[in-house]
Amino acid sequence: MSGADIKPAEQVKNEVPTLKELKDAIPKDCFESSLPHSLLYLARDILYCAALIYAALHIHLIPSLPLRAVAWATYTFFQGCVGTGLWILAHECGHGAFSKHQTVNNFIGWAAHSFLMVPYFSWQITHARHHRYTGHMEKDTVFVPWTDKDLASKKNLKIEQLKHLAEETPIVSFVQLIGHQLMGWQLYLFLNVTAGTQSGPEDKGKIAYASHYNPSSALFTPSQWILIAYSDLGLLIMGSIVYYFSTIIGGWNMFLLYVVPYLWVHHWLIAITYLQHTHPAVPHYTPEAWTYTKGALATIDRTTGFIGRHFFHEIIDYHVVHHLFSRIPFYHAERATKAIQPLLGENYHEEKEESFLYSLMMTFRKCIYVSENSRPGAQPGVLHFVLGDESK
Repeated sequence: MSGADIKPAEQVKNEVPTLKELKDAIPKDCFESSLPHSLLYLARDILYCAALIYAALHIHLIPSLPLRAVAWATYTFFQGCVGTGLWILAHECGHGAFSKHQTVNNFIGWAAHSFLMVPYFSWQITHARHHRYTGHMEKDTVFVPWTDKDLASKKNLKIEQLKHLAEETPIVSFVQLIGHQLMGWQLYLFLNVTAGTQSGPEDKGKIAYASHYNPSSALFTPSQWILIAYSDLGLLIMGSIVYYFSTIIGGWNMFLLYVVPYLWVHHWLIAITYLQHTHPAVPHYTPEAWTYTKGALATIDRTTGFIGRHFFHEIIDYHVVHHLFSRIPFYHAERATKAIQPLLGENYHEEKEESFLYSLMMTFRKCIYVSENSRPGAQPGVLHFVLGDESK
């Protein structure tokens, strides 16, 4: 795994274009959202969800136990994909890209995220900070990597010894990855993990052990407490619905019907977000070197084939342009991406050949910490991941 895995656009241009240059290159209609268009996608995903639930409620009629197990495995996987798609549509709402009407956006986003046991407004507030400070080593709110100095201090090692962390046995890395995928989302919501040291509101610093579920959390300003309370109300309503139906169809059936797909959604959310911002070729920046545009371009377009294009609304395939202009609806993202690629040249990063899940395993194993000294002639304030013996 190396920076060579990234395929640059054909035209090479080292200078980072201005945000205005990039915006002017995109057709103006790409910035226009359509409520009917967005609602059709929402209706499609709800139909998929309902059809899968209807089919699952009849799995018990299959006489063969092995076939019932296969049927449940198939259901939970595809319902997890559909749930991730619903999460992404609520994500569009959170950015104001679902429609021109923010009240509509917030209601649909709150309802869809509550259905998935996600605190909508709490997530929306901290996610906005992530977009505002993408790639910033202090102010970004998700997947801010360790620096070599900080990690060496934490583990009481010399910097030269850190390279051995990328040489863990595959089984150890795999077990750690499973924990990352199963618990990462809730650890972020409950404890604000992976956030930068200055990622709190109004430069309050990193709010350690802060919860997205607490209206009084220091993650939020005092005026935002009512939004957090609305988020929690949505979760209480959905939790009550899940409990009520578990008393009707049984706890085990509800576990298979709702909880396992919910864990699949966890997996996809963590994997997608992690891989969008973690790769040897993608830098992170100190406060002195960071700019909004450079941070937004520290993002990768990847692919998961049909699943990503159809179920995940191409959020993986065209994520760079989303970080530049988050109000562009996902159904215009491909055209917008193609419009700015010639301007970006080698500043545009994509990975379309490597398997998504293989990338997840290799990235998790190798991309552990960053250093300003990881590249010959690296610019001050630009940090890249150190891979194995590259730390020598």
